Amino acid sequence: MIFGIGTDIVQISRMMMLLERYGERFPQRILTSDEFKEFLLDKRPAHFLAKRFAAKEAAAKALGTGFRSGLQLRHIGVSHTKMGQPFLKWLGQADELIQFLGIDRALLSLADEKDYAVAFVTLLIGDSKKTKSLNLNPVEQI
Repeated sequence: MIFGIGTDIVQISRMMMLLERYGERFPQRILTSDEFKEFLLDKRPAHFLAKRFAAKEAAAKALGTGFRSGLQLRHIGVSHTKMGQPFLKWLGQADELIQFLGIDRALLSLADEKDYAVAFVTLLIGDSKKTKSLNLNPVEQI
């Protein structure tokens, strides 16, 4: 069952401006340590930051809490499977919160273009085995 959904869109030029103004202080403030290592190697740092920022905001919206009561951007990380599928990593207070809420799975979709990055998060609760076995392809239901 769906617990919550969240989406966010970030203007890449805004990330460029923040990088120019604050240098590495800005990414260090919002990224996990693993993400920061990736950021330092990325060829498009503003795009990298925009996607990460959008993912974290979308996740906080899906939780229904936003960033309050101690939840911080650095408590939510983004990584990728070997096949390139993005996924969320819950740290600190975010990990405690998803366990308390009984969230079984988090689905993340990321995209970026020249000017914008977008993220969409769906949080699922309930029997995760049932959720994985459901046929959710709407084309086959027509």
